Amino acid sequence: MDQVSSRIRLIAIDIDGTLLNSQLQVSPANLAALQRAHAEGIEIILGTGRRHAFALPIAHELGFPLWMISSNGAVTRSTRDEHFYIDYLPASVARELCIYMGDEFRGNAVVTFERPGKGALVVERIDELTESIQRWIEKNSQFIEHCVPIEDAILIDPIQAMFAGTIAKMELAQQKLAVWSGLDQITILKTQYDHRNLCIVDILNRECSKGHALERFAQSRGIARHEIMAIGDNYNDIEMLRIAGFPFIMANAAADLKQNGWPVTLSNDESGVAAAIEQVLSGVETGA
Repeated sequence: MDQVSSRIRLIAIDIDGTLLNSQLQVSPANLAALQRAHAEGIEIILGTGRRHAFALPIAHELGFPLWMISSNGAVTRSTRDEHFYIDYLPASVARELCIYMGDEFRGNAVVTFERPGKGALVVERIDELTESIQRWIEKNSQFIEHCVPIEDAILIDPIQAMFAGTIAKMELAQQKLAVWSGLDQITILKTQYDHRNLCIVDILNRECSKGHALERFAQSRGIARHEIMAIGDNYNDIEMLRIAGFPFIMANAAADLKQNGWPVTLSNDESGVAAAIEQVLSGVETGA
């Protein structure tokens, strides 16, 4: 095993705002850096808030088989459809959550299930969702099922619940969640894009996150934290970055995320993933 592989054995990378540029493309530089790392024997894992099926086309672009942590840590599955772990949100908790959030947030709610085809995503209505995440709605239309009230569709454990909308409205949603009696049964993860006035609040099972999923996966491989590199740009990446011995935050991340002391790489439009990987691999090779 060469010096690089003996020091960095796993690289975890967020997709949106990190691996993908603002045109939602993997740049040639990012692709080359990931292929170089893969050739060095380093395992690549994508960690994303996207559902597995929605992230899969991006993973296939990389040109080699890999594992993905999707739905913000709820599902860990390979591009070859090998299953490692699913962390479900209990149906009873999800139903109580939807009832508690009430009419004010029903137009912002999506419940995600681990099943193919229509019904993988359940909504009550899409008017407010379309205003906030129109492209996502269009791309996922074949999977969306409508149910009024939404809690009646929760007959089995879902993967997660999600509320999406303007930053101001999702601030209100988070304030309401903060005083819910079931708070100790869930994890709340925020993804925010200030330039789009968009905030997504994901509700997952207790102690479910990209970081917990990454730690679980690494332990199964016998990979220590100091052998892990992670790159992210948003609030839902914080736990993943904390797990890694080599964490990098993107230049396009919110200013408060850059206050954690993590090295800042270039932006997603400047192939920041490639810059971070080259920095770490070159540093390892030179004994840094």
